[in-house]
Amino acid sequence: MTVNESLLLLDALAHTAVEGETATPPETPENGQVWLVATDATDAFGGHDHSLAIWSEGGWRFLPPREGMRVFDREQRCFRLFADIWSGFDAPALPTGGSMIDVEARAFIADLVQSLRDCGLLR
Repeated sequence: MTVNESLLLLDALAHTAVEGETATPPETPENGQVWLVATDATDAFGGHDHSLAIWSEGGWRFLPPREGMRVFDREQRCFRLFADIWSGFDAPALPTGGSMIDVEARAFIADLVQSLRDCGLLR
């Protein structure tokens, strides 16, 4: 491994934001882009399920994930965590129905869920 390749991998890990998740390599990736490799990947991504795929002028570089690794998914606009698979966190359902409706409580819960979405903690 060359110094430049090591720096590329270090940069990808230190500031990990992925473009999204895909099973096939994008046709025209940009230098420095990182993608999550989906299950049952094909073409250049074949055999690298769940890995981080980093594009450079030298081609694709793959980093296998480690338990507890976290990345920011630009497409989903949330953080994703690796625990056997990459997962995001869906927002809970907002309250509906009931015999007594508390408008202030529902408004607070809706604001709280939106704040967590804005922070990238929920999808």
